[in-house]
Amino acid sequence: MNNLREQIKKSKRIVVKVGTSTLMYSNGAINLQQMEKLSFVLSDLRNSGKEVILVSSGAIGVGLARLNLTKRPVTIPEQQAIAAVGQTELMSLYSQFFYHYGHQIGQVLLTKDVVDFPVSRQNTINTFEQLLAKKIIPIVNENDTVSVEELDHLTRFGDNDTLSAIVLELTQADLLIMLSDIDGFYDKNPSTHPDAKRFDTIHAISEETLSLAGDSSTRFGTGGMITKLHAAQIVLEANKSMVLADGSDVTVLFRILEGKEEGTLFTKDV
Repeated sequence: MNNLREQIKKSKRIVVKVGTSTLMYSNGAINLQQMEKLSFVLSDLRNSGKEVILVSSGAIGVGLARLNLTKRPVTIPEQQAIAAVGQTELMSLYSQFFYHYGHQIGQVLLTKDVVDFPVSRQNTINTFEQLLAKKIIPIVNENDTVSVEELDHLTRFGDNDTLSAIVLELTQADLLIMLSDIDGFYDKNPSTHPDAKRFDTIHAISEETLSLAGDSSTRFGTGGMITKLHAAQIVLEANKSMVLADGSDVTVLFRILEGKEEGTLFTKDV
């Protein structure tokens, strides 16, 4: 077994990030089976003694489904209203599923200015520590209903990939596991290049690495490979590790934490 992967087994505090594509079917409906499986896996990891923090996208995607809308609206106020509906539904579903497996969850909604301002940043850290001390699983999302992106008032993280890396930094977690719709980082797009090769381990995010990342977004979520690399950069600067893996089967979390060679590992260790 790869020695670097072996180190992952020692991770005590873990941030898990799931994208909207993991939680939604391509037809726009909520993937309830996937949400229940995720709740089961994270609950079992908590039972095994791991501290788990979930960063979950999906508020707008779930809001669209709840309101029977097929198209993401263009205007910010409309998106924020849909996020308000979706976030409520998302937490209601998580609450039911985690309760079924014997665990309490706590919602943490963040905006960028909160973690940039020292007093509120410390309060956020204190909240996470209290939740984890009480064995409550924090579920984190950007506060889409109020966040804005203007020159004089930047409150958006921009994407939940970046947010998950910042949550790792705030909580001093050992590992970020990012579940995506791709099973790692490749030297070229594997959906259009059959000869694409997946990187097993990346030790630094160089300009060359960034140039290999295309960009993509879906009607439910935002981001793409570039945002995952920016998140990896934050993780590496914090001297922590990140694994980017395929989230279509969330039991991959068990295999990652057993030290199996799943996805791409980002670590400074050599």
